Amino acid sequence: MADYDPAGGQETVAMIKDVGGEAIFVEADVSKAADAERMVRIVVERYGRLDILHNNAGIQGRFTPTADLKEEYWDRVINTNLKGVFLGSKYAIPIMLKQGGGVIVNTASTAGIVGLPQLAAYCASKGGVIQLTKAIALEYASQNIRINCICPGGTLTRGMEQWMPTDPEARKAFAEGLPGGRPIQPEEIARSVLYLACDDSSSAIGSVLVVDRGWTAG
Repeated sequence: MADYDPAGGQETVAMIKDVGGEAIFVEADVSKAADAERMVRIVVERYGRLDILHNNAGIQGRFTPTADLKEEYWDRVINTNLKGVFLGSKYAIPIMLKQGGGVIVNTASTAGIVGLPQLAAYCASKGGVIQLTKAIALEYASQNIRINCICPGGTLTRGMEQWMPTDPEARKAFAEGLPGGRPIQPEEIARSVLYLACDDSSSAIGSVLVVDRGWTAG
């Protein structure tokens, strides 16, 4: 488990251990090459190999018209959401090649498929993740490394909670206005990632798994 936030990372490790799992935490900013390299190196030093990498770090930020978007904010979103996927993959792939294979699952978004006004940086970063996934999947498919991405729709994460209404009735109306009448639960996304990570998806290479309760279907 890697995160730039030690408290959140340690909380996740504790949750894994509470249900009988085994985990370690590595403090890392995935947008920095040195941190991404160290993250992979620590995993290999501890476990001897790296079978599955889930590039999941991402930020959305506030809604801002493009003309008002500050360059440093654009850079922060692109560096975390897109460059972070590149760096994680860059340092994981040599390990996977050496051990004879592996799996990479990247978190993109439905915002990489359809445009969302005032979220130009986020949409650009997630569209980039989709295309990066396809490109590197083709590069390494013959060497037993499977690379795919998942595109979640509106998922009830802490980030989504921040801009949902706080009034109970308004909150209910907001949820009912989402595709299928409710937000997606994080566990539903986790199970979809698990599918791409396991051998049940052995022929999925460079695929884009959309999990959005039909939002992009119309």
